[in-house]
Amino acid sequence: MAASSAPRAGLSALRPSAFGAEPAGERMARIRRSPHFANGVFQNPGGPARMRPSGSGRDMAKQFLDKDSRSRRAPRGAIPVHPTTLADLSRPPATGLRLTWMGHSSVLAEIDGQRVLFDPVWGERCSPFPFAGPKRLHPVPLPLAALGPVDVVVISHDHYDHLDMPTIKELAGTDTVFAVPLGVGAHLERWGVSADRLRELDWQETTRVGRLTLTATPARHFCGRGLRNTQHTLWASWVVAGERHRIYHSGDTGYFEGFRDIGAAHGPFDATMIQVGAYSEFWPDIHMTPEEGVRSHLDLQGGRPGGVLMPIHWGTFNLAPHAWAEPGEWMTDAAGAAGQAVAFPRPGAPFEPGGELPTEPWWRPLTRPVPRVWNTGGPSRSEETPSGDLDLAGDR
Repeated sequence: MAASSAPRAGLSALRPSAFGAEPAGERMARIRRSPHFANGVFQNPGGPARMRPSGSGRDMAKQFLDKDSRSRRAPRGAIPVHPTTLADLSRPPATGLRLTWMGHSSVLAEIDGQRVLFDPVWGERCSPFPFAGPKRLHPVPLPLAALGPVDVVVISHDHYDHLDMPTIKELAGTDTVFAVPLGVGAHLERWGVSADRLRELDWQETTRVGRLTLTATPARHFCGRGLRNTQHTLWASWVVAGERHRIYHSGDTGYFEGFRDIGAAHGPFDATMIQVGAYSEFWPDIHMTPEEGVRSHLDLQGGRPGGVLMPIHWGTFNLAPHAWAEPGEWMTDAAGAAGQAVAFPRPGAPFEPGGELPTEPWWRPLTRPVPRVWNTGGPSRSEETPSGDLDLAGDR
């Protein structure tokens, strides 16, 4: 037995630290008891979701490598990052709720006197290696150490663009609590977070942090960091409820009917942070288009416009074949057609959903014309609208 276990121990020692750790022991036993775990893997709501590109690999490679397509997937100049300062964050929000989008899916939410940090990624690349992988299109708005005390860090799932080892290691040196989906705690423990600071939840489970109630809610996605994806860590969206306000962070997800159930159980919300970037026809089940993002927000609000939608998961990393600015333009149309308030803050610029919203399309000076090929409730359109000259009153 000793001889047979030695190779496994050797391979484990060679495993890059950024890959994290596989759940084991009581953590794995708890995973097996989950009603969402079957046939050795976590299951998606609504049935199996395509987690790998469908269709021709040659077609996908052609789209990714096309010279014109590549040129559209990055800004033509410096993204206007707001350099977040202590003055921005030191005064309490007048309305009791303030959001600061740090880029991609990273958001600092100040809610009813407490501070929640969602999916913090301060690394230069979303990759296990510092020399390869998608690189930031803009710098972080401020150093992590300058953010100030955080009551709870919330992680949606273990993909590199949501769970960043260097960021977690730095936060491990603070006294913050970490709320994570089932199984993800194994990664954090390997990186120095003590077990007593972990709140590891299955879908529909709830924990209290100070005066906040946090609930892990379903999402339609997948997981995995290493070369062998065992599907043993859960993915989740999150509801955070304070004494006066309620907010929702979608994590990564495809559209599914469960948004209505989440809204009925926990909504309506003062603000939602909805994933609307890195979508593709090659993986339609696990990421949402802006039109689907608006639909999910309306579902969360009981079927009608309400609260404020802030699009996330776009503008920071090049992860899909669509144009860099397309999520912003499409969201402008989709939200406008639905009569839904939407916020477009520059990275690092705090705003209060109950106050004046940032709505300037700041990305337009930095992009080539964006092809208009989507349909948001009216006649289909396939044209290019020059940046800075978007027709908001035309056919949808």
